[in-house]
Amino acid sequence: MSSRAFITGVSGLSLTVEERAFLRAERPWGFILFKRNIDSPAQVTALIEELRKTISEPDAPVLIDQEGGRVQRFGPPHWPVYPPGAVFGTLYDMDRASGLNAARLSARLIAADLIDLGVTVDCLPLADLPVAGADAVIGNRAYGTEPGKVAAIARAVTDGLEQGGVLPVLKHIPGHGRATADTHFRLPVVDTPGPELERTDFAAFRPLADLPMAMTAHVVFSALDPAQPATTSATIIEQVIRGSIGFQGLLMSDDVSMNALAGSIAERTRAIVSAGCDMVLHCNGDLAEMRDVARETPELSGRALQRAQRALASRKAPQPFDRAAARAELDELIGRAGAGA
Repeated sequence: MSSRAFITGVSGLSLTVEERAFLRAERPWGFILFKRNIDSPAQVTALIEELRKTISEPDAPVLIDQEGGRVQRFGPPHWPVYPPGAVFGTLYDMDRASGLNAARLSARLIAADLIDLGVTVDCLPLADLPVAGADAVIGNRAYGTEPGKVAAIARAVTDGLEQGGVLPVLKHIPGHGRATADTHFRLPVVDTPGPELERTDFAAFRPLADLPMAMTAHVVFSALDPAQPATTSATIIEQVIRGSIGFQGLLMSDDVSMNALAGSIAERTRAIVSAGCDMVLHCNGDLAEMRDVARETPELSGRALQRAQRALASRKAPQPFDRAAARAELDELIGRAGAGA
């Protein structure tokens, strides 16, 4: 039996009876965890096992946003702290090799944490380029403001995750750095001309077009589609994401429950699917909304199924790794960045 084209969150530390019945009936492709789902390593491992067992898919992808800095779902006391992306950019400016090495080490350490628990997908790296006056929702999560530098650091992060057996999700395609609002709360409109976007924001994503998965931006680019954000814009998905940028992997929406999107959850879901996203992401664990998403998403088939299969098949076994040595080296590099700031 095939999966449906959505990824879902759940409400708590273990499944409710109602959630179990829903998941068994609707068979989401994958799951995403948040802090409300996390207490201890043993509890997380048990939850992940329960999720996969419920849909009878032992390798179902389990996602997390584990970037470092202020976007880190796993943290103390059970998991270490990781630096925000801007630290790698600072190091890169001091010494390119050190910046790339720190980015790779951090991602490799994060991957080791995740694989221990059964998490197989990290919503990382970012290729967003913040600009002056933009909302702080990206801020120091970004690696820098120059496309080549950002792409190079994002590639190092990708390498670290993949060496640890974790799949990356490139975000937020085709760019969230110019957004003047936090999309959790309202819809930002970017009025930058198309040629400038091609030269800057979109240019950071092109060298990463081979990544297996990417997440869209709930951002309107008025020069390209004044009516719809990228997530629900067939024009932007076809002409920019698939066209100019050249991304051919699995394309998932950012969270369908964010207030940047208009209409009911069902209407948003239909718009995401019809625009050309392969997968709808729903995060908040609200079962009524989850049911609406499931009703409006098709079974995975055709090119979307091929992309999903190709993404999962690209995951590699973790390579041998000295975690203590890597952490010591990362800490030394972070200290160097602090000294040079």
